[in-house]
Amino acid sequence: MAKNRQPIAKRCKTLGISPAVMGYAKKETNRNPGGQMRKKKSEYALQLNEKQKVKFVYGILEKQFRSYYEKAFTMEGKTGENLLVLIERRLDNVVYRAGFAMTRREARQLVSHAHFTVNGKKVNIASYLVKPGDVIAIREKSMALTKFKAVLEANATMPVVSWLSVDRTKGQATVATMPTRDEIDCEIEENLIVELYSK
Repeated sequence: MAKNRQPIAKRCKTLGISPAVMGYAKKETNRNPGGQMRKKKSEYALQLNEKQKVKFVYGILEKQFRSYYEKAFTMEGKTGENLLVLIERRLDNVVYRAGFAMTRREARQLVSHAHFTVNGKKVNIASYLVKPGDVIAIREKSMALTKFKAVLEANATMPVVSWLSVDRTKGQATVATMPTRDEIDCEIEENLIVELYSK
């Protein structure tokens, strides 16, 4: 399985996003301050930057990202918003949003190691798309692990997005409604991604 091994702080600076969006609240870099101020970016560079930003935040590679775009294009409504909502529904993102992992990278690893169930069935596919009514839970065996106890304690006061109903004492989250564009905390101009793929 392909992995993104880019340094978090360095890549965040390049893309102009806060490491906090990735779940790394304490990371920062002072390397090459003002390095992005060298020249004005072209229209294509701006569009590409937005696409790279979404791919990096959610840990998605090009082939899968393209398939999300094609699916979003066939759905009703705005293609850009559809794209972001589709990606937000990924199981690894839901695990992160529920506070069952410290970062999306960690969430993806925990899902692939089969620590979670969806509606009582074991799921180890990070890209699994949840839907309203789905119940995501930490497996009973996994709840006893020191790792999960530490994560749940650290995230006890972490705010929860309104489309999820979370009970961290039980290690359980229910998808109440579909996620909305307003609740995606990363500053993304999705219209630029649509323009890029429309060429």
